[in-house]
Amino acid sequence: MNQTVKTGDCCSVNKNGDDSYDLIVIGAGSAGFSASISAAEAGRRVAMVGHGTIGGTCVNVGCVPSKAMIWAGEAVHAGTAAARFPGIEPCAQSVDWSAVVKGTADLVDEMRQKKYIDLLPSYENVTYIEEGAARLIEGGIEVGGRIIAAPKVLIATGSRPFLPEIDGIETVEALDSWDLLSLPDQPESILVLGGGYIGCELAQMASRLGVKVTLVTRSRLLPGVEPEVAKALTDALKAEGVAVETGLSYRSVRRSDGGVTLTIERGGKPVTLSAQRLVATTGRVANSEDLGLREFGIETDARGSIKVGADMATTRPGVWAAGDVTDRDQFVYMAAYGAKVAANNALGLQDLRYDNVAMPWVVFTDPQVAGVGLSEVQAKAAGHDVKTSVLTLDHVARAAAARDTRGVIKLVADAKTDRLLGGQIAAPEGSDAIQTMAMALKFGMTSKALGETIFPYLTTVEGLKLAAQTFDKDVAKLSCCAG
Repeated sequence: MNQTVKTGDCCSVNKNGDDSYDLIVIGAGSAGFSASISAAEAGRRVAMVGHGTIGGTCVNVGCVPSKAMIWAGEAVHAGTAAARFPGIEPCAQSVDWSAVVKGTADLVDEMRQKKYIDLLPSYENVTYIEEGAARLIEGGIEVGGRIIAAPKVLIATGSRPFLPEIDGIETVEALDSWDLLSLPDQPESILVLGGGYIGCELAQMASRLGVKVTLVTRSRLLPGVEPEVAKALTDALKAEGVAVETGLSYRSVRRSDGGVTLTIERGGKPVTLSAQRLVATTGRVANSEDLGLREFGIETDARGSIKVGADMATTRPGVWAAGDVTDRDQFVYMAAYGAKVAANNALGLQDLRYDNVAMPWVVFTDPQVAGVGLSEVQAKAAGHDVKTSVLTLDHVARAAAARDTRGVIKLVADAKTDRLLGGQIAAPEGSDAIQTMAMALKFGMTSKALGETIFPYLTTVEGLKLAAQTFDKDVAKLSCCAG
């Protein structure tokens, strides 16, 4: 039967009564569980060694708590946003920040138990070894003074928030994303450093829950996203009262009366910004420093991310890696997918390759920002002769009927073959609409084929059809459902 073994326990740890396994998985988050389940379903013996809280980043400190609080903020915002409809009076909601945080923590506990801890007894070939600092050795790992043996090892230790190097930042008790989501008392104001996915999501969430927010970033918001799409989000955040400071450099951070002062430089001149708390959302760094990678010749990049090939193998034979600890996509579903690829290749089950060509991604702001495939810049860099289509949401009937035309859709196609290469969308329901674009890319559709596909009227996803038609015609001159 499945067993949970504490580090240092000397009893037998698998059904063969020894410490040898077919596969050792270091890490018990999304990637670790995915790899362990894949191996167990194939009848292989797995030792899964915890690294941090079971369940990993997503359920504990990432996706689940952040989205729960984002949607709480959305519910609050809906009361005032209803005023966009004629005949509807806005109503202000009261917010008990502490209760929202507690409710979020309760949800996290429930999902960790249901989707991770309670799953372990279902897989009798998986032995879970409670959290311990594992280190690679010849033939397996050492954890808590004990040797666990296996011919194959899979590293899935995840990542943690990265604190930027700004003069004085270590003196101001900067919050990371999880610190903000678990803060027991509501701050009056915050400075959010970083305009990436996490920064944008948390800035809007906090603002909607009643916090005065200033979002600060060196470049622009969502620097890797199409500029038209990023601008749509920037405009939306500003319209809600989020102060957005872009195109600057950081000078220093200092404590001040009642809070924190950040000095930035813009246009060669210093500017001072103040708030009660500082939140750093400036990227993440891999949890790889204590594994003994260097001694085993396992290559990493500047942030410690393990370099892997398409088969998810590291530069050391017999060692694979998956999830946020690698140099691959930093999304929980790609961590699980990559772990499945790694486990199959490590155990010789299926010859799989990591393929992210049709990988959709979502930023859970409002409007939601989502994309798949190549951007215009990426397509040109890849050697394509590119054509693009840009459609604002005021041309989409769903948006007009909802009295919410914030957003834009941009499609990228090969000018010679008409094959779609990528697409991005900023729209209130962009997260659901993007999956249709992902399927279009997966099956090699052309923009003409997408434009000729039948879509239901008064849906956000119909905007993809209209955007595809925009390559060749002015959709403003079409009647409803025409074309």
